Amino acid sequence: MKPELSEHFASRKPSAIRLAQIEFLKRKDKVKDINVAIGNVSLPMHPAMQERMNNLSASGSPFEHGVVKYSTTLGFKETNDAFLNIIASSGFDTSRLHSQITDGGSQAMELVIVGVCGQPGKNDYPLLLIDAAYTNYKSLAERVGRKTVSVSRKLSDDGKFTLPDVSEIEALIEKEKPRALVVIPYDNPTGHFYDKSSMIALAKLCVKHNMWMISDEAYRELFYVDDSVVSIWGITDNEVSGIEGRRISIETSSKVWNACGLRIGALISDNQEFNARAVAENTANLCPNVIGQYIFGSIAHISSKDLQKWYEKQRNYYKKMLVDMTTQVKSLLPEAIISSPDASIYSVIDVRKIVDDSFDANDFVLYCAREGKVTVDGEDLTLLVSPMAEFYSINDLSKNPGRTQMRIAYVESQENMEKVPQLFASLLEQYLAKKAVTT
Repeated sequence: MKPELSEHFASRKPSAIRLAQIEFLKRKDKVKDINVAIGNVSLPMHPAMQERMNNLSASGSPFEHGVVKYSTTLGFKETNDAFLNIIASSGFDTSRLHSQITDGGSQAMELVIVGVCGQPGKNDYPLLLIDAAYTNYKSLAERVGRKTVSVSRKLSDDGKFTLPDVSEIEALIEKEKPRALVVIPYDNPTGHFYDKSSMIALAKLCVKHNMWMISDEAYRELFYVDDSVVSIWGITDNEVSGIEGRRISIETSSKVWNACGLRIGALISDNQEFNARAVAENTANLCPNVIGQYIFGSIAHISSKDLQKWYEKQRNYYKKMLVDMTTQVKSLLPEAIISSPDASIYSVIDVRKIVDDSFDANDFVLYCAREGKVTVDGEDLTLLVSPMAEFYSINDLSKNPGRTQMRIAYVESQENMEKVPQLFASLLEQYLAKKAVTT
């Protein structure tokens, strides 16, 4: 006799984002991996952050005597100021915003889900997502017993993701009665860029149906189209009467600031009561990582002009890489559809025109992780990518667009990223050949 796991634990499987890495680590051969399944940025942090990290015990540091105490649950004022400084540097008013520090954007997601969705056993007001949606929203909602509902974007043959018509979204809202809508303006996983008109249309729905509007702005300023920076903080009562007081953003040090492992994020709102209740809820977690807070707090002292230079540097780096990757994939796999490189640090490759109806991207990803290999410059390599089915809320795999789609994150070194198109094409050819023999 052994004690039983909870139903939740017993049903848990690794997320699509981490699946390939977990399986690859079980391999016994000497094949090396290029891991573009996880958005684990490999660029150096902002110099001000590096300076603090390298001088934690310097005079004036809170850690100079080797003491590491709790901060308040709200987080250090300096760290909150850093996030507000970042928002202000993009040209948005922060005078009435309330910020709290979290352990990464992930904890901010969990707090916001608990804070706005219906309580289990009392009501079922869900969270509205736009598929393909970042998988952790669904996983975290399941963890805390909340529901999600979704509308789906479509990836057209030209590589553009298109939003559903407003009437389609509104029909789902009227049917499911969600409490909040999640938007990722610089989208993970699709690379879709939400222009301001799209944000305004969604904001109007939130006001009309008395919903919170949650904007995950992890990749703000990372856009590669001829447009202006967009943010929930740029949608005010001037554009959408009634939107103020229902706006929430999720912030993080992970992506634009190249500090994934720092695990520092923020939950920001223009609703004072939401902020106070979110802090109260988070007192159970005591406080965020104080060393990470101190390192990131350095950004509070950087001018908007210098921050804009940093954003431009990041954009220039990623734009070239995304354009090169997209061009090369199309050259090697002319029938593949690869999403337009518009924003964030991801591309979706869809092989629906190459494979038959039995193809399952999840199985292909496991093949690459467990046994696939390609010799490149005398070195045996494999490629780790994320299967996309889990990013959609469609249980019938035959109808799930993610069945033939995979996400690639632009996180490896430039040298390694240049190998990705050839690795993907070669591994797909190997897999399809093996599949043809076994069937």
